[in-house]
Amino acid sequence: MIAVHKWWAKLISYIVMVLYALLIIFPLYLMFVTSLKNNRQIFTKPFSLPGPIDYSGYIKLFTVSQYQIYFRNSIVVTLVTLGIIVLFTALASYALAKYQFRSRVLIYVYFVAGLIIPIRLGTIGILKTMIGLKLFDTSWSLIIVFAAMGIPLGVFILYDFIRMIPEELSNSARIDGCSEHAIFRRIVMPLTKPALATVAIVNFIPVWNDFWFPLVLIRSNSVKTVPLATALLFGQFETNFGMVFAVLSMASIPVMLFYLFLSRYFIKGLTSGAMKG
Repeated sequence: MIAVHKWWAKLISYIVMVLYALLIIFPLYLMFVTSLKNNRQIFTKPFSLPGPIDYSGYIKLFTVSQYQIYFRNSIVVTLVTLGIIVLFTALASYALAKYQFRSRVLIYVYFVAGLIIPIRLGTIGILKTMIGLKLFDTSWSLIIVFAAMGIPLGVFILYDFIRMIPEELSNSARIDGCSEHAIFRRIVMPLTKPALATVAIVNFIPVWNDFWFPLVLIRSNSVKTVPLATALLFGQFETNFGMVFAVLSMASIPVMLFYLFLSRYFIKGLTSGAMKG
């Protein structure tokens, strides 16, 4: 009886996982199929396979438009932002988790407050600051804002992971003559790879997909990112939806590759976090 119950439980769990996978895969499939249709096919047969296949959206994407520049801008902004987030998150979390000082709790609460207060409330102040610093209409304006958005969440994730590292490891390294910098680089950073991967992944999609701050801080075509440039495809009288979905299909590839590259560390980080209690 117990064996039958376990078999049914396993079967139900597999069915749920398959349905969940289909729920995720189907929109991606529909997006890619739609990118191979013209406007007439999209509106008359939205769920059917393309026939005949229309590659004009991809041809215009790579030959006529400037999307190579937009993709390059998005990749540079995202990777530099993630590097800054991971570095400063690791340093701040290490200091808060391993050193005792008077305002430690207050600083941690300050970081957590960054998760509660939407940064978009300060859009006007951010715009004035970037103009004053002569960073308006540059990639650095986006990098700074996105890093400020991601660091609080990174500290929130990484703080408990670093606290879990036994202090005996650091003390042994100090006895062997390691400096604090060497302890951080040789002991803390390797042990927190799953958590660092988690920080990178959960920040990648918000940075890659953000439309608001590029709209506010960017004007030149040479600095525009993919989300901002995609909005320009929607015309007042006519829109090439095949090209829109071609852009969206291409924009989803870096997200999937980034997740697949770090998925092993991401899953390990999630399971470690689930076992903390």
